[in-house]
This record gives sequence, structure tokens and C-alpha cells, in this order.
Amino acid sequence: MAEHHESEAATVAAAAAAAVTEPASFLPFALPDIDEAEIEAVVACLRSGWVTTGPATRQFEQDFKTYLGGEVETISVNSATAGLHLALESLGIGPGDEVIVPTLTFTATAEVVRYLGARPVFVDVEPERMNLSIEAVEAAITPRTRAVLPVHYAGLACDMDALLALARRHGLRVVEDAAHAFPTRYKGRLVGTLESDITVFSFYANKTMTTGEGGMVVTRDAELARRIRLMRLHGISQDAFNRYVSRTPAWYYEVVAAGFKYNLTDIASSIGIQQLRKIDRFWQRREHLARRYHEALAGLPLQLPPLADTANGSTHAWHLYVVRLAPEAGMGRDELILKLSQRGIGTSVHFIPLHRQPVWRNSCELSASQFPIAEACYERILSLPLYTKMSDADQDRVIATLRELLA
Repeated sequence: MAEHHESEAATVAAAAAAAVTEPASFLPFALPDIDEAEIEAVVACLRSGWVTTGPATRQFEQDFKTYLGGEVETISVNSATAGLHLALESLGIGPGDEVIVPTLTFTATAEVVRYLGARPVFVDVEPERMNLSIEAVEAAITPRTRAVLPVHYAGLACDMDALLALARRHGLRVVEDAAHAFPTRYKGRLVGTLESDITVFSFYANKTMTTGEGGMVVTRDAELARRIRLMRLHGISQDAFNRYVSRTPAWYYEVVAAGFKYNLTDIASSIGIQQLRKIDRFWQRREHLARRYHEALAGLPLQLPPLADTANGSTHAWHLYVVRLAPEAGMGRDELILKLSQRGIGTSVHFIPLHRQPVWRNSCELSASQFPIAEACYERILSLPLYTKMSDADQDRVIATLRELLA
């Protein structure tokens, strides 16, 4: 195995040395879908004189609630990371507590646990969907476990029935990291309307919809929503928007908790309002592109991502289209990424598992042998370009290049 890695490293190094100038028509891995509606909305916001959290943010929250349906509360935040932090804080997670997270995720999923002085406990993932393994979660539960933080990897929901049943048996709270999962459906229901305690969405630039930076926290629990709203803006007892637009003196407020500065601006929310109106069309385009990949890449030495079980009403948000390079491909993952880049095609890797990251590997004493499935996946995965502004011709170029390199 060591000789294989050394040989592959030499091949990649030689290819890198011979790389030509990046083509002018470079096809990015992801690109936000922004048009005149968003631009006009931002200009109107700037001209209104209200650019921080105000009427546009309230409208965005209400529109998001209406889209989800059901009796939920929606609280906007300036990032999904902030939302996850507020979610765990509202549940009383603190020093001495443990929160179970998958190793195959972005570091934010784990770091918010550390923000509160608690300990992230990392678990392996399923071999097919690459969502966290329910069996691994159960094996990781100790008397100190307080919560589980599942990630709907790439936009396909975890086995939430099994996870919620396990959490109920052990008295654990469940916070869904739904950064990839809007608008994912699980057995006919939108993620955000399930029986978890809190769900957190991301509107980062490469997500299925964007506000540039931003997120939304969703919960059915009015008391949790109250706490999250309070802590979102410095722990101030009175809404800043109400104070500043009131026609009668409303200057008095009290700081009742040591909160945070996590509010979303009206500039960002004005983008979000327009993006949300397009989300069904965005999803249809992503679904179309994903199915074209599935049809065109069949037969290549690639393991394609699992589709949603549409028979039971589930859908895949297709935030990412993650393939796994088969051993018989004749090259390693890193070499394939480089060759695609040399041909003007951007890709990415989601994710370098957290057990490989120095901060978690060292502080939590982790090793690759503890996570054999995530480790095996990491060695082979790459994310292909997939975004709503991507044309069929753009995608055909990716497909043709993969066929040239792998067929």
C-alpha cells in the first residue's frame, strides 16, 4: 500500500509539473444563481435606509416558515454555524456533556460543541449514503451523552425514524445539521418539519439557495425559539428593530443573558426572499442534472451516489453530486482531480474527515482505524460540478472528460 501511494504521488507530481495555464473557460465546481431580482432587492434595501436586521429579515423568516408549513418557528442567523451553536446552547449543552457527530462532515458540526465546553464524540458513517451510522451512534452513547447532531450528507436525509427512536430510548436531544438538505424530503415530509428538537439550514454561497452568508434555525418548541432569539442578539430583552422604528420613546432595554452577535442583515435577507421564491425550480434543475450524470456515467469505474427512495416520498436536495472512484480506475482520486482541473473542470472533496484534522485528531485522540468506512470513502470521493446555472452543454463537457480519462 505504501508503494502504491508513493507511485501515485509521483504521478500526480509529474502531472502538476507539466500542467498548462488554466483554460479561460474554466468550469467551476459551484456557482450561485443570482439574477436581476436579487440585485434589485438589494438596491431597494439599501435605498430603504434599513440594512441590518429589520423588515426584510422578518419577511424572510415568515416566508421560510410558510414554505416549510407546519407549526414551526423560524429564526434567521448569520451562518449555519451560528445556528448550530445557538441550538445546542438553547438545549443547555455545557461542560461535561457529550454530543455525537459524524466524522465525515465540515468542522463546524463539531466545533460548535467545543464552543460550549462540551465534548464532540465522533462516529463512523454508512457505506452507501455516507450519513452517520445508527449502529455507531448507539455504540457511542455513554451516561454523559446529551445530544446527537446528524448531517444529511450531500442532501439525502439520514434514517431519521431509526435515529429519533434511538434518541427517545436514551433521552437524547436531536439537532439536525441540514446545511445540505434544503429542500430535502424524508418520507414525504420536508426536513425541518420532522420530530427532531431543532433543524439548522445553511445559505452559504454554494448551497441550494444563498444569502451570501446566513442560515435559518427551525424548531417547534416555542421556549427553545425564545431562547435562540434572545441569544442571537446580545441577550437583549427587547427587539432592536422595534426600538429603532417605534414612534414613541422605546429606548429602554435590558441585557438578560450574555448572548452573541448572530443576527442576519436585511441585505442578506432581501437576497434570501428572492432565492426562496425560486427554490422549487432550483431543485428541479439539480434533480435533472443529477439524473443526467447517473445515466451518462453508468459503466465507468465510478460508484455513483444513491438516489432518494421516491416510492416513500423522499427526495434528494442534490447540494452535492459525490462519486467514488473505483479501484480499477487506473488512477487515484487526487490524480483524477488534477487531470480534470488541467482540462478546465473544477471539483472538490466533501470532506476530509474530522478524524484526520489535527485539532480533532490530537485533542480527541482519534485514529483512522476507528472510522474504517469514512476512511475508505475519503480515499475515493470527489464532488463533480453541480449548480443550477450549469447548462446541459457544461455537464456534457464534464461527462466527456470523465469518459476520456476513465473509459
